[in-house]
Amino acid sequence: MEDKFNDDAGVQWMLAYQRGDEAAFDRIVEAYSGPLFALFTRFLGPVPEREDLVQDVFVRVIRARERYQPTARVSTWLYRIAFNIAVNRTQRAGPVAASLDDAAGEHDDGAAPRREVVDTRLELPSEGLERSDVVRAVRSAIADLPENQRMALILAKYDEMPYAEIAQVLRSSEKAIKSMVHRARENLRERLAPFLQQELT
Repeated sequence: MEDKFNDDAGVQWMLAYQRGDEAAFDRIVEAYSGPLFALFTRFLGPVPEREDLVQDVFVRVIRARERYQPTARVSTWLYRIAFNIAVNRTQRAGPVAASLDDAAGEHDDGAAPRREVVDTRLELPSEGLERSDVVRAVRSAIADLPENQRMALILAKYDEMPYAEIAQVLRSSEKAIKSMVHRARENLRERLAPFLQQELT
């Protein structure tokens, strides 16, 4: 199984860490802290505890050190851990409730830069509208998606992760992920249709 992921630097770092190379863990943290922070931002919005959630991911990596097996790319494995942590956080704190609305104006104090949460490939008739209004509406609509749909859409469209890897993150099948992303896009179109129609009239 190890040979299957020889091209994944994260797997090699994790195996080295398992063998006692503490510096390998530092490389994992350095390489994946930014992507994990961005993932939490897209999924939860600019909640203040995002850095703590990233640290929680690496605490679980430490705990898994001895029993680690390279059954997926390290990014896939870490995103699965992050998804579980994010869902637990959502269940404790309640719905996201459009928490993505303020992401564009929120500062991270030097943390990893964040990309826009808007998928320009949604083929929405947004030309002629105020982009900030569309961005805000799309963020709110994404925040209201069911958790699995939201994560599938984020990984597919913003991280450009293959469906097969998303299936590993969400413990599902590739076929189910394709359907999930399709439903997420349809849900967004349905949610945004009244807004867009209002703006265009």
